[in-house]
Amino acid sequence: MKPINMNYFSVILCTVLFSVSTSFSQEKIEKYIVGKGETVAQIAQKFKVTPYEIYKLNPDAQNGLKPNAILLIPRSGVSTTKSVAAPVKPVTNAVPSKPLVQQAKTHTVLAKETLFGIEKKYDLSDEALKKANPDLEKNGLQIGMVLNIPSKSAVKANVPVTSSVVSNAPIFHTVQSKETKYSIAKKYDITVEELERKNPEIVPNLPVGYELLIKGNRPKAVAKEALAKVVIPAEKHVAVSTPEPINYIDYTVKPKETFYSLSKMFGLTQQQLIDLNPNLSVGVQEGMILKVPSKSNQIAVNSAKQKVVLTKKSSQDKKTLVLLFPFNFAKNSTDTVTSTVNKLNNDKFLNMTLDFYSGALMAIDSAKQVGVSMNVKIFDSNETKSASNVASIYSDNNLADADAVVGPFYQNNVEKTANLFIQNNVPVISPLSKDTGNPIANLYQSIVPTSVMKTAMFDFMNAKQGNLVAVIDKKRETIRKYILENQKAVKIAPLTPTGGLDVENFKKLLVKDRMNYVILESANTGMVKYTINTMLWAMANGYQVQLVILEPNETLDTDEVSFENLTKLHLLYPSATRENNSPEAQLFMQSYRKKNKVNPSSYAIRGFDITFDTMMRLSQDKTYQETAETMITEQVENKFEYHKNPDGGYSNKGVYILYYDTDLTIKEAK
Repeated sequence: MKPINMNYFSVILCTVLFSVSTSFSQEKIEKYIVGKGETVAQIAQKFKVTPYEIYKLNPDAQNGLKPNAILLIPRSGVSTTKSVAAPVKPVTNAVPSKPLVQQAKTHTVLAKETLFGIEKKYDLSDEALKKANPDLEKNGLQIGMVLNIPSKSAVKANVPVTSSVVSNAPIFHTVQSKETKYSIAKKYDITVEELERKNPEIVPNLPVGYELLIKGNRPKAVAKEALAKVVIPAEKHVAVSTPEPINYIDYTVKPKETFYSLSKMFGLTQQQLIDLNPNLSVGVQEGMILKVPSKSNQIAVNSAKQKVVLTKKSSQDKKTLVLLFPFNFAKNSTDTVTSTVNKLNNDKFLNMTLDFYSGALMAIDSAKQVGVSMNVKIFDSNETKSASNVASIYSDNNLADADAVVGPFYQNNVEKTANLFIQNNVPVISPLSKDTGNPIANLYQSIVPTSVMKTAMFDFMNAKQGNLVAVIDKKRETIRKYILENQKAVKIAPLTPTGGLDVENFKKLLVKDRMNYVILESANTGMVKYTINTMLWAMANGYQVQLVILEPNETLDTDEVSFENLTKLHLLYPSATRENNSPEAQLFMQSYRKKNKVNPSSYAIRGFDITFDTMMRLSQDKTYQETAETMITEQVENKFEYHKNPDGGYSNKGVYILYYDTDLTIKEAK
């Protein structure tokens, strides 16, 4: 399938480069253990072959050589470019190792071959083949790639076939341009935490050219001069500064402190606090001794995310953004003009898609106006709740090297898409799904979960040191249970035997020395009105009171509940979107109306916000993942504050706390 309304070039360069025949037998290949500091040119000269021949057998060598890595070298006399009679000498500068249990066979990947076909041919499991060829996870299967094929005995014995490195020999990795901590950790099958623990200097940032310790111990002399070894390409002239070391202190938790207040105080996310202090996983408790950064480190890059306005950064790389929207042309192509008109009038899903698409087009135009040039490919994902044609789009259009993907819409389909793009760690942004879903490392859930909004509301009230009182009717037992288990500071108002609000005992729960936040959890009109009237009585008698809801309550929108009373009580609630009357937002509204002859719907605004935010993140001098981990952004209505989930993937925690003001407007609570 070709991109919708977009011209694009097929990517064939790699195919051409690797289409040269490389037929050879196992006996015509030598294995060589790379010595520290050796280059491909030096090794090629040693074996009387060309660097090209080494790169052809070892494509990953183009990314640099690591000490003790194994290179495949064509034996003298069988070079594809020259014949040399001198025998290959044994390696003299390599670290001695135990003999391998089994020499590995090799297989050169041909056009149209698949992992499944290769695994079937050699009777191997997917796990065994990828373990013998770690670069498969990173780069995928490529034409001309030489795979190591482990024997069955080696697989059963769990013996590596590609390495003869002594276990205590240190392994290093030189940071390349565009690499991230995540991609490097994944390449070596370790966690980011392990990588940072072995290289504490990279906690604030990851300098290009820095020599990372992956396994073993760094020699002391080397450790002292580690940053001095950073190699910067001459043409880039990038300045690298030595990261400031992180200093930690002990801090004792004070009464009424919460995750919210501690996060603000120390510039750490809740997850970062838990990572430093595992005992916090059971909640914040008075008297706990916490490990936190000293004040001099509180504004380090790895601390609190900074709310930023993204502007274009100078970059020579033209990024590729893929948009996957469910237009479902195949299903609608046979419709008559009349049926199409009827569908546009009645099909809510199609209208939602078209609105989202119209907002995305506005974002692409807006990005161009600020100088962001990007290759945008738009496809029809042809979706139902359980199926889509994304797999064929992916394989037919060479999308593996895309820089980011927005869509599809359904959770099941967006998860399958994330799995397709996970090999290259391409971020896949779920634009509309409210489902929690499965943890996938490169999946970004842009819709704020209800549970996050609820927690943000309680964190806000606790940070204000308010007196929390909840009015909960008998039909809201789920929220009653949640509060009893997770928000122990909340006082639950008593009910009468018939299930109504016990007004007199409710009054006794209010205090005069601080704000009384009354959390209303009822759709019963009578209970709602009793609660509001009692709060108005309290206000008249010198109490500070504010009405709070945790999620939309339709009863408050009926004529039986006075809107004026809601403004008097400054109705407070969490929201994933905001009212925005800024000049930038007004300009967007005017431009949209001019182009589409209607006001933008919420889906059109979201289409703009998601697409523009993604394009601006891609235009930075960081990867999308790095911007997600360090930056909070706001667009017309939506805030994007991504947090890494403990089990994988990212969730958006960009919540606004809003309230009704007496001037009949909605404002953000500070």
